[in-house]
Amino acid sequence: MKISLVIDSRAIKNSGIGVYLQELLPYILRTESFQVSLLGNRQAIEEVYRGDELNKATIIECGAGIYSLREQAEFPLKVPPCDIFWSPHYNVPLLPVRAKHRVVTIHDVYHLAYMHTLKLVEKMYVRMVLPLAAVLSEKVITVSSFSKSEIVKYTGIRSEKIEVIYNGVDYLKFNDTKGVNTLNLSGRYLLYVGNVKPHKNIVGLINAFAIFHTSFPDVKLVIVGKKDNFIHGIQNLDAFIKSLGIDRHIVFTGFVESDALYSLYKNAQVFVFPSFYEGFGLPPVEAMATGVPVVASRSASIPEVCGDAAIYVDPNNPQDIAQGIIKIFRDDSFRNELIDKGYARAQCFPWQASAAKHVKLFEELYGK
Repeated sequence: MKISLVIDSRAIKNSGIGVYLQELLPYILRTESFQVSLLGNRQAIEEVYRGDELNKATIIECGAGIYSLREQAEFPLKVPPCDIFWSPHYNVPLLPVRAKHRVVTIHDVYHLAYMHTLKLVEKMYVRMVLPLAAVLSEKVITVSSFSKSEIVKYTGIRSEKIEVIYNGVDYLKFNDTKGVNTLNLSGRYLLYVGNVKPHKNIVGLINAFAIFHTSFPDVKLVIVGKKDNFIHGIQNLDAFIKSLGIDRHIVFTGFVESDALYSLYKNAQVFVFPSFYEGFGLPPVEAMATGVPVVASRSASIPEVCGDAAIYVDPNNPQDIAQGIIKIFRDDSFRNELIDKGYARAQCFPWQASAAKHVKLFEELYGK
């Protein structure tokens, strides 16, 4: 008898959760002990997966939006009788579903830790749903020991219920690819990959770049991610940048395809990651895999993930961030040491290992 596993795959094309699903699903679909059903949009799933692997899965059409009332109404109807239902995000079914076991992945509890940045309706949703996701699920997967401690702190569940499984990076893909420079960037640049939510510390990054720019006026700052219309974007960001006199030296790319992203990593002088809060923080590991030295915040999970392969700075101090970047520019020996350590660190996070631990958790849960 195979283990019937239903996976909420509606976020398959998103960043973050989408990457997590895209990387893990091929390994899970190849596992002979599973009979997999994917809950989501058929077209979106088929755009991501073409070939024999998808033939092993059943697609359950579901177009309900994430965080919506509709999804809560549809979960009991759409989720078939199964051994395990896995939610890769905390928007779990609040009503009973026909699953013997339920698993949720809670990547972080940013929304609880940064409650002051949310709108009233968002606060109400998070206060109710995120703790319930932990309580209603038989097992909770998270992506770092830091996140595990935060989940215990904010939800009150037992630590024994939580399994830490690190994210991964496709080391060969990032290390071997030449990438495609579709943005026609020329010259030297610093790189940031992420979004402009408050905990990402974009204001601190820009202030640090303004300080750095006085010593290296030829170097640009390239920010990959949404700037406009982001739900928790920074107000008047353009005016703030202009007030520092560096608007011609900062490039916002918006969303970029994979090949262009590889190129941006590959050709960057330094990758800067000054976040206040991260559950894991995949971009610095991706940068390491491409041979780019990393300047990172010494906050949250970042030291746990980056190990000795980054130069750590105080995210509250733009001067300290700037000095970290300058040290790499002025000390070639140190730069090369960071690159070597980064290559080694990136290889510590293979998606194969992450997938194997997910599979083991599901199989052990089924065996209870």
